[in-house]
Amino acid sequence: MKNNLVSVIIPVYNGEKYIKNCLENVLSQTYKNLEIIVVDDGSADKSAEIAAGYPVKIVAHERNSGLSAARNTGIDNAQGDYIHFMDVDDLLNTNFYKNMVEAIENTDADIACSSVIHEQARYKTQLFRKQRVYTSTKDKLTATYVGKWGYVWRYLYRLDFLRKHNMRFEVGRFIEDLSFSLPSLYLAKKIVTVPGAEYLYVFAENSILNKPDPEHQARLKVDAKHAQNHILNFARKHGFKIPGVNTGICRYGLRKAWVLLFRNNITGFSEKYS
Repeated sequence: MKNNLVSVIIPVYNGEKYIKNCLENVLSQTYKNLEIIVVDDGSADKSAEIAAGYPVKIVAHERNSGLSAARNTGIDNAQGDYIHFMDVDDLLNTNFYKNMVEAIENTDADIACSSVIHEQARYKTQLFRKQRVYTSTKDKLTATYVGKWGYVWRYLYRLDFLRKHNMRFEVGRFIEDLSFSLPSLYLAKKIVTVPGAEYLYVFAENSILNKPDPEHQARLKVDAKHAQNHILNFARKHGFKIPGVNTGICRYGLRKAWVLLFRNNITGFSEKYS
């Protein structure tokens, strides 16, 4: 396996509670050729000060510009062959990058897709048992459930692929992943699902999606509707349907019900997280 460089983009805004664990988790990876870029999005706490104690590159925004802008800054500053977007309050299993890089190199895919372990919503957990390559639009979108779960952090992208297609996150929106993930999967000639690469989504009380403020929650609903309209318009333009959104809805519902009824405990992780 080639020792290609992976750029890990970690946006942070007032994340002093999480940044230490996040960076130590990434630095404990068995794959060591990592360029860790912390984008400090105008934090008022000690996030940048804590990050400075680790072997990372810090890029600072003068003022808070939002997650999309921070990720775009990461793309602009990345020097790697591959790029991964990680949230500051989440965790990876220790072989995450090793298995993702190995899979994307061995299959010549544009995108590698990891398993997702959702700490709270069990039905959103998706564990891949076998490595599989997908090339058709229907298969790529069905295998990842991207129409329902747009999580950008589960993917490892070839950086030249993103730049070739000028992929950017829409600034000014909270629900930004879906409008990035689905078009990128459609444009990819080939994707690969990767067993043994697991992204743990941690429920954080004060994260963008979990703030209880009614005005904020109303904004999230507006942005969620905007994101769905965006992908539906994209699908109509390119002549395909989105599994779980405007086709295969019953299949998605049955899967969700099965997980809620029969998988009371999430099991089968390859290792413990800390």
